[in-house]
Amino acid sequence: MSDALKVTQLKSRNGADKRQLDTLRSIGLRRIGHTVQVSDTPQMRGMLHKVRHLVEVREG
Repeated sequence: MSDALKVTQLKSRNGADKRQLDTLRSIGLRRIGHTVQVSDTPQMRGMLHKVRHLVEVREG
């Protein structure tokens, strides 16, 4: 398993609830098409699971 994940926001945050907005902010995503590299930890996997309908996750 890789130590890092590349996360890209694919969909708009409009219509998301406050918890999902806070999660996107914690991950570091700001806009559609923005990609960040995050560490692959159980906590991060949980955050990504909460917003899985808005983001794409790739290893690397």
